[in-house]
Amino acid sequence: MRRIVVAVAALFMAVPAQAQLMDVLTAPKTLIDRAIEARSASDIAKDNLIVAKVNGYMGKHATIKASTEIYEQRLLITGLFDDKATYDEFQKDVRGVEGVRKLYWHVTYLPKDDPKRKTLPSWADTVEMGVKAQARLIGTKGVADVNFRTTVDSYGTVYVIGRARSQEEANKAVARLKEGEGIRKVVNYIDVRP
Repeated sequence: MRRIVVAVAALFMAVPAQAQLMDVLTAPKTLIDRAIEARSASDIAKDNLIVAKVNGYMGKHATIKASTEIYEQRLLITGLFDDKATYDEFQKDVRGVEGVRKLYWHVTYLPKDDPKRKTLPSWADTVEMGVKAQARLIGTKGVADVNFRTTVDSYGTVYVIGRARSQEEANKAVARLKEGEGIRKVVNYIDVRP
């Protein structure tokens, strides 16, 4: 267990600021969840290595404009970039990460001066929606929240990735995620597998 804590601490130190904030908000539950997830330590380690590589690319490009979620080497990335060159370089780097079985790319480019930016929620509001989305799954009867990862983008879309033990469980999870204030839609990347 000590090795796991040291490894997590080492990864935490290399993670960009946005990811660090989310880790601070969710770290105690996240560490416990990882210990009781319905998958192997080896599978979790593979996911952690992939996310560490992606976070390294965020550091390389000096950006915190992307968010990552991963489950069974299926990588979900959301974000909003205002610099096209950084967006293009980051996308190229992420697509080159080894070990990713499936990439769900939901990162967009929108120039700083685009009028659409005025209607988008603030970064703080987006983070809050994301934390609340994951929290809605906690304690939902029939939903093993430890097997789901959620994130919210700047457009009010909740993304969920993970594994449900039944279609009923997946449906319950998606229904709970739709209940949040400011949520416009839910994109479902849940695998259903007993």
